[in-house]
Amino acid sequence: MGAALDLLEAEGAEAVTMRRVAEVLGIRAPSLYKHFPNKQAIEVAMIEVGLELIGDELHAAVAQPGPTGAVITGLLAAYRRQSRAHPNLYRLATTGPLPRHLLTPGLEDWAGEPFFLATGDPFRAQALWSFAHGMVILEIDGRYPEGSDLDRTWAAGAAAFQSAMPGAARA
Repeated sequence: MGAALDLLEAEGAEAVTMRRVAEVLGIRAPSLYKHFPNKQAIEVAMIEVGLELIGDELHAAVAQPGPTGAVITGLLAAYRRQSRAHPNLYRLATTGPLPRHLLTPGLEDWAGEPFFLATGDPFRAQALWSFAHGMVILEIDGRYPEGSDLDRTWAAGAAAFQSAMPGAARA
C-alpha cells in the first residue's frame, strides 16, 4: 500500500495504475493482482488509509480539553493540517462518488464523528465539514487570490460556527 500511496502523492490519482504500482514495487503487474483484484481495490484501500489518518487526527483534536470554541478551532486546524499534508490522498477520498459499499463498515462515520462531537448536532456537523472541505480544497488547488490571509479566513469560519452554537450568546 505504501508504494501506491507514494505514487498517489507524487504524481496524482491518474498515475496509480496496476502497472505503475507493480513497477514501483519491482514486480510484474499480474503478481499485484494476487493482492488487489483491480485498480478500484487499490483506490478503496488508499481511501481507507486517508479516512483513518484524518479520523485519528480529528478524534485527537476533539479530545483536547477546553471550551467548545477551542474544540471547533482545534478540529478545523487538524482537518486543514492533515488534508494539506496529503493533498492527493485528500482529493481521492473527497472528490467524486465515494464507493461506500466497498469501505470497511463504520469507517466513514467514525472519521466524520468528530464534527458531530464538536457541534452536538448532525446538521451543524455536516455544515462544519462542508465549510472545512470547501476551504481546504480551494486552498490545495490554489484558488484563493494571492495575498489572501487564509489563517484569518479559517478563524472567521470557526468564529461563525462557534457563535451559532446553542448558548453561544451566554458564553
